[in-house]
Amino acid sequence: MKTRRLSGLSAVAGGAAALGHAPFGLWPVALVGFAVLAYAVAEATSRRQAAFAAWAGGTAYFAVTLSWIVEPFLVDVARHGWMAPFALIFLAGGLALFWALAGWIGVGRVVLWAVALAGAEMLRGHVFTGFPWALPAYIWADTPVRMMASVIGPYGLTAVTLFIAALPVMVREKGVRSNGRPRQGLGVFAILVTVAGLFAFGNRLADAGTESDGLGIVRLVQPNAPQDEKWDPDRAHIFVERMIGFTGAPKDGVDLVVWPETALPYRLDRSAPILAQIAAAGGGVPVVSGINRSDSGRNHNALIVIGSNGQASEIYDKVHLVPFGEYIPFGQVAGALGLRSFAARDGYGFSPGDKVRLIDTPLGRALPLICYEAIFPGHGRGLDRPDYLLQITNDAWFGTFSGPFQHLDQARFRAVEQGVPFLRAANTGVSAVIDARGEVVAALVLGKAGFLDVAVPGKRELTIYGQIGDIPIAILLLVTLTVLNVALRRNTLAKGS
Repeated sequence: MKTRRLSGLSAVAGGAAALGHAPFGLWPVALVGFAVLAYAVAEATSRRQAAFAAWAGGTAYFAVTLSWIVEPFLVDVARHGWMAPFALIFLAGGLALFWALAGWIGVGRVVLWAVALAGAEMLRGHVFTGFPWALPAYIWADTPVRMMASVIGPYGLTAVTLFIAALPVMVREKGVRSNGRPRQGLGVFAILVTVAGLFAFGNRLADAGTESDGLGIVRLVQPNAPQDEKWDPDRAHIFVERMIGFTGAPKDGVDLVVWPETALPYRLDRSAPILAQIAAAGGGVPVVSGINRSDSGRNHNALIVIGSNGQASEIYDKVHLVPFGEYIPFGQVAGALGLRSFAARDGYGFSPGDKVRLIDTPLGRALPLICYEAIFPGHGRGLDRPDYLLQITNDAWFGTFSGPFQHLDQARFRAVEQGVPFLRAANTGVSAVIDARGEVVAALVLGKAGFLDVAVPGKRELTIYGQIGDIPIAILLLVTLTVLNVALRRNTLAKGS
């Protein structure tokens, strides 16, 4: 009975915590949700009970934040529509297993739970190629607190977020009492003071340091092609002609034009005539575009830079592919069953590119990110520092409610983490220029066709996170988890004796 009660409470708490993410942005509600989840795990009297409670909370959390996952199945309802609810249920429940592990580890001890869940979220970002969408840290996207990601990264900020939310339960565990009752108000007061401190620290980080001169002017092109029309032979040319028209509009000082992911419905080896038209429309200004290409029997989701001669001067093949979206794990078996990936039109999926690398553009050296690659904080680590991050994406897959806005928030964090501006051209939106502090300088709203000329701000000094990455946070979480477990065991043995 208690297991059922705690699991139900956790499910409500997980759903509330999800409201901290776009499009809601209710970070105070999210903190309350995480606090109640911490309480449920602390109240558990067995590892099984704590794991079930944490799993229920995680399932509700991911079901709300990832509700957009049903959208790809609705593009071709007749073929894929029946899979939509199963996809959401299995994805939410599967990701929640990481939370269940944290509950199992942190049973009855909320500090242990907070550290374990932070570690579990880091695991979620790396295991089986990783899926770090909807990290608790992202509830701070619209606040100065996001600037902490420039120091400790999103996984470190996730740990801080969970620790803050758990403060009232920590006070309760320590037995702090007034008139025989736990001082829950003390925990709430601690949250308020801590959050206020984080806001102040975030503002100081935003004001600190210097910024280089602007990089130039970019034109972002947004064709607004609905996913069910994007590859339609009778409609695809309309969107290409629209983008050519936007590219050919008068360009007052524009240095670079950027089209979205898979903007061209042709393979690169069959695109010479259209590339020539694009180059003519560019009038000497290079154009970045997404396109599919084949190489030695392998298909790639690629980004190219089209020069004034109509040739691709730079080619980058997407390295981090979307499981089931761009390739099918165990593809030969899946192919025998008739399963195909959503985004790939040829065969049963794309092949990953050989390596992540920088590309040269008139705005400087850019780290290219094709859609999904922008959700990974460590993408491009080990390379020379880029002048800016350049994302081309097709967020039409994500619907119009939450997915595109959550994707945008993650882009804002990537800018903060590296201290460089972020440019994104999205098929249906949100196309935007983001400065090195994660502020959206200018944007084309979701669902609107058009183009936007924006002066790209400069980059800031190299951030601490840009230098150290995630390894120090991973080591800190592991050491803390180990020390807490040893201390708790000694306390248990001492009480037993």
